[in-house]
Amino acid sequence: MSERDDKPGTAAPVSTVQVPQNLAGGLILVAIAALALWLLRDLDAGSLSAMGSALMPRVLAVGLGILGAAVAASSFFHRGLVLERLPLRGPALIILAIATFAATIRPLSIGPIMLPGFGLIVAAPLSIVISGFATREARLRELLVLALALTPACMLLFGDLLNLTIPMLPTAMMDAFPDGWSQKAMLRTAAAAMLAVAALLYLTGAASSKSNDAKAKN
Repeated sequence: MSERDDKPGTAAPVSTVQVPQNLAGGLILVAIAALALWLLRDLDAGSLSAMGSALMPRVLAVGLGILGAAVAASSFFHRGLVLERLPLRGPALIILAIATFAATIRPLSIGPIMLPGFGLIVAAPLSIVISGFATREARLRELLVLALALTPACMLLFGDLLNLTIPMLPTAMMDAFPDGWSQKAMLRTAAAAMLAVAALLYLTGAASSKSNDAKAKN
């Protein structure tokens, strides 16, 4: 990205758009928000006292649309970055992460192919790891720690505290628990196990980094 720069003695092109990058980015955000609202049209939003599965996504979509409109509007008022060639790695992996989440959280039928639903416990870590590799600086261990720590937090928030009707665990996993366990007990146990694995990965990674630093000094 580069700043717009007018050379002395050179006539700048007349345009009301001062920051093409902001205009393009803002319109893309608005388009994503509109698509999300359209996809959520058949889901029940409920109310603040009895939240439905569509309430939180709709609020986020509206907020994203407002933010996108503000970013696009800002392109008319001050100079800034111009559009340059966009690398495809980031957008492609983000789109792949979203598609993976949609394909794994609930059962999905694609013609004769039927994909089982794995719930948030599988869909969220997969999408986090895939989207994390949108940057070349990503490291698998760090992404796994983030995924295994963030997913149980979302599970406890949406499934335990807010009681949203979001698939959390795959049927095979729930069948593996002893008879008589409630869904919340299963959810809390699975979340605690994920947090424990995340902590173990983090601690072993930190120990490995210290060992490598010590060897480098010697």
